Amino acid sequence: MQKNIEQTVLYPIMHPRHIAVFGASNRYAAMGTNLLSSIQALGFNGTLYPVHPKEKTVLGLKAWPAVADLPEIPDLALIVLPTGLVPEILAACGKKGIRQAIIVSGGFKEVGGEGIALEQQICDIANTYGIRFVGPNCIGVVNPPHQYNATYFPYQQGPGFIGMASQSGSFITHMFDYLARSGLGYSAGISVGNEADIDLVDCLEYLGACPHTKVICLYIETIRRGRAFIDMARSIVPHKPIVAYYVGGSEGGKKATLSHTGALSGPDRLYDGVFRQSGVIRAGSIEEMFDFSLCLGLCPLPAGNRALVQTHSGGPGAVAADMCSREGLALNPISPETREKLKAYVPHTGSTGNPVDITYSKNSMDYYMSIPEILIEDTASDAMLAYFLMPGHAIRRVMEGMGITGETAAAQAETFIDEQTRQIADRIKKFAKPYIGFSYYTRNNRFVRNLQDSGVAVLPSPGRAARALAAMVRYTRYRKKIQCAAR
Repeated sequence: MQKNIEQTVLYPIMHPRHIAVFGASNRYAAMGTNLLSSIQALGFNGTLYPVHPKEKTVLGLKAWPAVADLPEIPDLALIVLPTGLVPEILAACGKKGIRQAIIVSGGFKEVGGEGIALEQQICDIANTYGIRFVGPNCIGVVNPPHQYNATYFPYQQGPGFIGMASQSGSFITHMFDYLARSGLGYSAGISVGNEADIDLVDCLEYLGACPHTKVICLYIETIRRGRAFIDMARSIVPHKPIVAYYVGGSEGGKKATLSHTGALSGPDRLYDGVFRQSGVIRAGSIEEMFDFSLCLGLCPLPAGNRALVQTHSGGPGAVAADMCSREGLALNPISPETREKLKAYVPHTGSTGNPVDITYSKNSMDYYMSIPEILIEDTASDAMLAYFLMPGHAIRRVMEGMGITGETAAAQAETFIDEQTRQIADRIKKFAKPYIGFSYYTRNNRFVRNLQDSGVAVLPSPGRAARALAAMVRYTRYRKKIQCAAR
């Protein structure tokens, strides 16, 4: 049975009201200063207590010489100090009554030698005082719905639906911009670092209970508690998909992860088995991980693996069909009833096979409104992939043909695209089957950007769309299998 989110070990770390910050100063190059600045920039509504032995104020906030001098007991200690100072400060936090910490400082187990002993020392101190902590050697956490970003980088997009836990600290923050370029954002992001205390299993428990998280993403270099991981994932998968990117399966990846977080990785086949048993969808790249998450978070699940491709250009449709076949998706012919309904919309130059290739339509909105409504009802398919193209220059030419020129033509073309995409998005979001768009245009194109911002899944190529749909099919199968086993 899943816990209520407030019962999870990560809840007070992800929802603090009062934070003591160690390592922030008025030196803007300092990492601790940057973390404090990030917390302020996202509009954190709680109280911040910079602790500094010399500074009277830090970034406009009253500073305190020691944690013992604070006027109340903070919920959380954020520690960004030289490695040798961390044990002393953590003990002082314990004596003050602080029971949660994020230890960003590095130089522990990942460097070997004395670092291993230092990590054990902070674990012993934490056990003595009942402190639960994230890290060490991490980048912090971000919780956009709580207006809370305790990481090195500013978080500038709005809250999203992807909950991320990562054994690479910088991966969390470097993905801020990457997600924004796809119209996505985090519901929560947790950098676990060396996992000396809180680990991926604890993150799964929190993200599984998080009401803002629709899809869980994991960047994995090793799984330390294999049985617990499998059990936790299996309890979540019937309600929420989990997508994992594992990077320790090759010889090069194994060496890199050992020096990165001190993790001992295993062979790919072992992790393939763990993921299948857990119901976790494995991604082969960062792009796949977020493509899969985008579609799983925005689209209804397919009932089966039968795909239908809609296009008005032969090449993109053929690529989509080829990729569907390679990904194990069936491309069945549409039914005679559907073919009959399409007669009013598909010219003699088009094709009502699969792909359904319109080639050209007098009313461009038929391609996005009437035709999808007919195709989505076809009983021979479980999902649709559609090529999206609405070139703004063509719309502007129509305006100019009507005698509207210059900035007025550009403005009216944009207004037209905005209105059309609103209607298209409203229609697509009512479909009971997944309808995934693909386009060679990016978010620089107003049509694509509007659709993505309206909650429509649009990916940058037919291959990526086909792989995402195949991942959705795998998740549906995993979920059914786990649900049946639980009965």
